[in-house]
Amino acid sequence: MHSTGNIIADTICRTAELGLAITGASDAGDYTLIEADATAYIDRCPTCDNTGIFRDHAYRTLIDLPIVGFPTRLRVRLPRYRCTMTDCDVKYYQAQLTCADTGKKVTHRVTRWILQRLAIDRMSISATAKALGIGWDLTCQLALDMCRKLIYNDPTHLDGVHVIGVDEHKWAHNRAKHGAGYVTVIVDMTHHHHNSDIPARLLDVVEGRSADALRAWLEHRSPAFRQQVRIVAMDGFQGYATASKELLPTARRVMDPFHVVRLAGDKLTACRQRRQREKYHRRGLRDDPLYKNRKTLLTTQQWLTDKQQARLGQLWAFDKDYGVLKIAWHAYQGIIDCYRMSNKREAKSKMRSIINELRLLKGPNRELAQLGRSLHKRLADVLAFFDVGVSNGPVEAINGRLEHLRGIALGFRNLNHYILRSLIHSGQLTHKINAL
Repeated sequence: MHSTGNIIADTICRTAELGLAITGASDAGDYTLIEADATAYIDRCPTCDNTGIFRDHAYRTLIDLPIVGFPTRLRVRLPRYRCTMTDCDVKYYQAQLTCADTGKKVTHRVTRWILQRLAIDRMSISATAKALGIGWDLTCQLALDMCRKLIYNDPTHLDGVHVIGVDEHKWAHNRAKHGAGYVTVIVDMTHHHHNSDIPARLLDVVEGRSADALRAWLEHRSPAFRQQVRIVAMDGFQGYATASKELLPTARRVMDPFHVVRLAGDKLTACRQRRQREKYHRRGLRDDPLYKNRKTLLTTQQWLTDKQQARLGQLWAFDKDYGVLKIAWHAYQGIIDCYRMSNKREAKSKMRSIINELRLLKGPNRELAQLGRSLHKRLADVLAFFDVGVSNGPVEAINGRLEHLRGIALGFRNLNHYILRSLIHSGQLTHKINAL
């Protein structure tokens, strides 16, 4: 029969849910030591599954959740039994706890607590380990092992995925140690596509940024998954388009509007820089008209101030040699206007016309001709946006979260560790973690 004080302690420490009853406690310096008796355990032999005869008691030490800011250790008294089966290889065995796996140092709720701190509170491994009073390696290993179970061992993880986004991500900036340091990020955008209030979900991170990287990932997925994917959003990299065309032949490929506009902006900048060199035979200086308007040229026409519009007017009137640049600027603004138009059918027709006109340009308009040829190769993917309305914006948002994760961890050295930490951080695992 437990005293009133022990009942209060059981309530505060919530040991009842562990199947334990507190019998004593002491201050062990760096941690709080709680002594307890097991009230819920398995007394059958782990080998033959028969009930043995009670012999004596043994003690097992477990790591539990911190109490009032201090790490906690549980010293649990468990009954020990003698197996009565003559053909059993086990002579004596200790009762098994329901709150912790056999041979493990932590309770089940510690693993859940670690994942909650990492996924929900965005804590670092070091801070989480310090709160528990254990090492970095153990904390990390517990989190990664459980993450593998929640994701790779879950047969329903890819159910209902119809829209995915693919993009490259720079995970390491030390080329000497990590090679190119790039990975391919694959994101589930199905719910985000239908309801903007639901965030995108990171599905996986694959080493490399090539057609082979995406192709290998898709080949390891089931045929049912490949058939259910209807839309694939991506940037202008041809490798991703090739791999998705081979493995997802029925899916609609969409080239992200941001990357289309950025490609057009890069060609506009290249044209400006070429005209600068041709006219002045040097790079731009602060007071050069072309260099002074480098940012104004890339600003959406709708958002130009009166001062900026006046400066552009002066630029076009300054020299007739800037006519080529003016054509490039109008093409750039025309592409932006297509994505801003409310009538998607008209916008699609206008985009098609712009691309066809650009690829036929010759002579001094070589940057625009290159732009036209590049976009014409992906014409179906560029125009698909106006039909399905899917962009790679959620994938870029995931990339931003991963950049934040790398900052929390002060960098990563192991790619497998980075991939699993990324999935914990952005894989929408909260409901699975809370269900542990």
